[in-house]
Amino acid sequence: MQLFYSPDINEESKDFSFSKEESKHIVKVLRKSVGDVLTITNGKGWLFTAKITLATQNKCVVSITSKVFEKQKDYSLHLAVAPTKMNDRYEWFLEKATEIGIDAITPIICDHSERKIIKPERFERILQSAMKQSLSCYKPKLNEAIPFKAFVEQDHNSSLFIAHCENSGKKSLKAELQPATSITILIGPEGDFSSEEIELALQKNFMPVTLGDTRLRTETAAIVACHSVAFVNEDCSVN
Repeated sequence: MQLFYSPDINEESKDFSFSKEESKHIVKVLRKSVGDVLTITNGKGWLFTAKITLATQNKCVVSITSKVFEKQKDYSLHLAVAPTKMNDRYEWFLEKATEIGIDAITPIICDHSERKIIKPERFERILQSAMKQSLSCYKPKLNEAIPFKAFVEQDHNSSLFIAHCENSGKKSLKAELQPATSITILIGPEGDFSSEEIELALQKNFMPVTLGDTRLRTETAAIVACHSVAFVNEDCSVN
């Protein structure tokens, strides 16, 4: 199945017109024509089946023939990850985390951050592509980049964790995770969080955790954390 995405389609839609760019891709690149059936999601849980009624490079129109709402998973994961020095590494994290299953991503600017500017438009395109590739009906929310201090002072209403490299009392993330809960995890930049940031996070009730015995790159640590949460919840659902 090939999945198409548009945030503008909703459960009340009967007919829908794709953007000029997407219409060109559907008609010219994919060679779809009138009568062909498309599967579309709005990234908010809805999955639509639609038949093409007009197929030009400037305008592709479909008629909705059926719809179904996919129930959201029973846990939520919010990763706050510092941008990496090499932008492609962060993009790799976004892609893989979307495939594994993540609900929200916040780039956090830390004391040791070497990159402090992100490209949200490009990140959004990566999230959309990964969502379609993994045939998911939910697109992760990409929040604006925010200073570390401002992020930890927010009310997250979830289980809070900070993964860092300092040699202090840390617990295993996997051992502390509880299934079917809301989870927020902080992942630092190259060079790790500063001691001041770690102390502030602890004051704000973030639990210090380890992701394993080896030192991981930022993007690798984020994927390990994402997979650990998915695994704990998958293990629970199997049992």
